[in-house]
Amino acid sequence: MSIAVRVSDFLLNEARIFSKIDNRSVTGQIEHWARIGKISEENPDLSYSLIKEIIIGLEELEQGLSSEYKFG
Repeated sequence: MSIAVRVSDFLLNEARIFSKIDNRSVTGQIEHWARIGKISEENPDLSYSLIKEIIIGLEELEQGLSSEYKFG
C-alpha cells in the first residue's frame, strides 16, 4: 500500500544528493534511511557498518548466494 507522505525540503534535497551517490531513486533513498533508522533504534548497540553488513547478508540469502560456513 502506497500513500503520499510530506517531507521537508531539506530532507528531499539530501535524499536527491545521496540517491545519486548510491544509485537509488529518491523514494528508495528515503526508504533506505527509514529502514536503517528503524534497525538502529531497535538495536542501539549495533554500528551502521554492522547493520549494513547484516542487510547485505540477508539479501544474499534471499538471492540464494549463501554457502555453508566451515569451522576450523
